[in-house]
This record gives sequence, C-alpha cells and structure tokens, in this order.
Amino acid sequence: MKSSTPVYLLLLALAVLPMGCDKISFKTSGGGTPPPAAPPPQEVGVITLTAQNALLTTSLPGRVTPFRIAEVRPQANGIILKRMFEEGAEVKEGQQLYQIDPARYQVASDSTQATLAHAVAAEKSSRLLAERYKTLVKSRAVSQQEYDDAEAAHLKDEADVASAVAAVENSRINLVYTKVLSPISGRTGKSSVTEGALVTANQSEALVTVQQLDPIYVDITQPSVLLLKLQRQLAAGNLKSTGPGLAPVKLVLEDGTEYPHPGQLQFSEVTVDKGTGSVSMRAVFPNPEGMLLPGMFIHARLEEGIKEKAILVPQRAVTRNNRGQPTSLVVGPDGKVDLRILQTERAVGDKWLVTSGLGEGDKVIVEGLQKTGPGATVHTVEVQLDAQAKAPGH
Repeated sequence: MKSSTPVYLLLLALAVLPMGCDKISFKTSGGGTPPPAAPPPQEVGVITLTAQNALLTTSLPGRVTPFRIAEVRPQANGIILKRMFEEGAEVKEGQQLYQIDPARYQVASDSTQATLAHAVAAEKSSRLLAERYKTLVKSRAVSQQEYDDAEAAHLKDEADVASAVAAVENSRINLVYTKVLSPISGRTGKSSVTEGALVTANQSEALVTVQQLDPIYVDITQPSVLLLKLQRQLAAGNLKSTGPGLAPVKLVLEDGTEYPHPGQLQFSEVTVDKGTGSVSMRAVFPNPEGMLLPGMFIHARLEEGIKEKAILVPQRAVTRNNRGQPTSLVVGPDGKVDLRILQTERAVGDKWLVTSGLGEGDKVIVEGLQKTGPGATVHTVEVQLDAQAKAPGH
C-alpha cells in the first residue's frame, strides 16, 4: 500500500503538467489580440431650427367653367344659306353667324310696308274730313251725326295705322332673325349644321355654342365647414381681402405650374348640397391668353395669413413610429441623439409646421437617419437646404 502511493502522485502530476504549460505559454508568449477599439461617431447632416414667419395657404380642387355660355338656336324657319364664322374662332357680340334664306320674310316685309302706306293714306283722308266736318257742324252745314261718324272713321284709321306699324316692325324682326347673331362675345364651338340644312324656330338642337372665356370661372367644391372657416378668417382680417366678400386666390395648373394671373374667390355665390354637405364656391380669373379652358382640373391656392415665429421642419426629417406619431431625431449639445415625438399642424411647401416637440435652436438630423438612432453619439455637419435645392439634381 505504501509503495503504490508515489506512483499515483507521479501519474497525476504528468496529467496536469500539459495544462499548466499551456497556461504559462499563453501568459508569457504575448501572442493574444487586444480588445477592439470603439468606432468613431457617425457623421450626420443637421439643420438648426430658427423661428420664422410662415405663409399659410389652403389648396382647393376645382374645375374651370365658362364665364358665360350661349347655345345659339334659330328664331326663323328656313334653309341655311351660309355659315359666316370659323369653328373655334373668337366672335363678337352681335356678329352674324349664319344666314337663313330671307326670301319669304322679305316678301312679308314688303307686304306690311304696303299695308302701312295704305293705312296712312286712309288716316290722312279721314282726318281731313273730320277736321272739315268739325267746322261745318258749328254752322249746322252738316249734322252732328255726320261729324261723329267722320271722327269715328278717323280714329279707326289711326288704329289701322298703328296696327300696320306693328306689322312692319314684326316683319322687320323676322327678317333680322334670318341673320343668326351671336348673343355674346366668346369662342365658338363645333357647328351642328352646314349650308342647305333646314332649321326651325326655337328648335331643341343648338346651331353652335359660344362660350365667353375671359374672364373665366373656377368652381370649387369643399365641405361646408371649410367655407365657415374661410369666412371667419376673412372677417377677422387673417385672410387678405380685395373687396366685400372677396379674397385673392391663385391657381396651380394640372402640370404643377402656377397660373400667372391672380383671381378673386367669391363667398356670396355659394350653395350647400343637402345630400353631401359640400359647398360650391366660385372664383373669377382673367384669362387674356386663353390658357384656362372649360373642364380643366386645377387647384386653387388661397392665402390664409402669416403665422409668426413658426417652426418649420423639412418633411424628410420627419418619420413615424409604430403608433403613427411623427418623430424626429435631434442631436443634443453632448452629441447624443434624442428621439422627439412631434405635433404637426399642416404642410407648408416641402416642410411641416410643428406646434410641439421641437423649438428654436434644436439640431434636427436631415441626412444619415439610417446610420444612427436614439442614444448614439454622432458628429454633426450643418446642411444648407436652400443651397441643395438650387444645386443640380435636387
């Protein structure tokens, strides 16, 4: 038993020896790697917010409609002899558009002229006779009855003259109706008839439509609550006014360009649809170049007023969290990133009008949002948004 104990201890020492050598070799060889160094702060682009005056506008969708529209129909029966305008051309009020065959109307006019001449001659004869009898009845050369009959005959002839004059005027009007005239100044549409067509007075089909396009209307449909808001702002003086019940308005065309001529929004010409609760508002615009055409879809931009000391943040600097709340990343004085939950009122151009969550002097990250997050330390570089907007490719 005593002789086996040293052998056991020797075997145990040999088993432990390699582990000890390995540990000694690790500590003395110097072949291990040092822990990695901390990465440098990410570089992000920021803007420093400043309070400024912001022009608030309301964009209203609408359609262009003619200022006046006239469906021209004939007021005389007959054959169209000639069309006297070019389709799509501008015409003046009173300009002749068509010529209806005037032959039978001319004959009727000549007949009424002859009837008038006959009536005038008969009136003259009866008038002279009545005047003569008036003198003779005083000397009892004629009886009172004869004088009364002569006076009555004169009155009848006067009535015949008046009737003949009316007939002459009626025939003249019918003759004028053979010249189909434009009731308004404007642009003509497509003609529905050609030479040789038979037309009748007051027919249902219009010969042509004339539309006045300068000035021109823009009809806007919005909920009635918006109308009340605009009226209150106009009354309070927050909305610019060009006259009683009027406000200036600008147009943005379908291609995104701004219409060069401002117009006036008229609150007095409105109706409320009982079914939808929508309000029809009408704006008037000058249209000297004919750029606005009926049926065009546009956006009317109304200036509500100027909000002083407004905080405006670029839209690309605002994201939304899982709850749909608008958020922005702000860099503090220590270089650490902080997440702010915002309250936004509206878009002003390419920026959000922020009412809560940000203030003047805050540094908001606008570039490198994907590189960082709340709590991270960053290196900031000030970004000039105006210069970027003017640079090519922006």
